[in-house]
Amino acid sequence: MASNSSTFSVFGPDIKIKGDINATDDLHIDGSIDGDITCGTLVQGEQSVINGAIEADSARLAGTVEGSINAKTLVILRSAKITGDVFYDTLTIEQGAAVEGKFAQRPAKGAAASKSDEPVLSLAN
Repeated sequence: MASNSSTFSVFGPDIKIKGDINATDDLHIDGSIDGDITCGTLVQGEQSVINGAIEADSARLAGTVEGSINAKTLVILRSAKITGDVFYDTLTIEQGAAVEGKFAQRPAKGAAASKSDEPVLSLAN
């Protein structure tokens, strides 16, 4: 859930973007993105295609994603087709969703953080 944010940017089905997207607020994507996405909340439409990594506080995915996903709260709808590793704090997957990759719950902050200075998350290339 967004904190004090009320801004929501919409990328319609006719939008095709090549390049990374960084937003502090929320995004709704129905178009095609060829690049990484970093945002507060991401809502992806069924016809949307994202080729790149996603990093969001909250993500609700219904389209095609080819890339890793890192989200605190992640909902994968039945129409989603995901190829890539998925990192999450909380996860909901509807029956029928297609995911090819590994799932890993993100480590709890502070749980083992005092033991080492290693990054919380490492992604394989």
